[in-house]
Amino acid sequence: MLTEPEKDDLKKRLKKIAGQINGIDKMLDEGRYCVDVVQQILAARAALNSVALIILESHAKSCVVAAIKENRADQSIDELMGVLKQFTK
Repeated sequence: MLTEPEKDDLKKRLKKIAGQINGIDKMLDEGRYCVDVVQQILAARAALNSVALIILESHAKSCVVAAIKENRADQSIDELMGVLKQFTK
């Protein structure tokens, strides 16, 4: 489970990403060079991946650990692996 400081950090990151997305939209309106637009998209994607990894790490350290202690390891690990497989697509 995420702590309040972690949530605050993630919210700041997401606001920055939202700004990046808005910037990309503006770049399209301005007819900016395609490669520059794609580079900004890649930066926004990397930032989102970073947020996702922070959340997954927190999940592994809290929810998965709790599930293991409650003898629900297989179910919890299967769920985590399913998310990781989707993440890597």
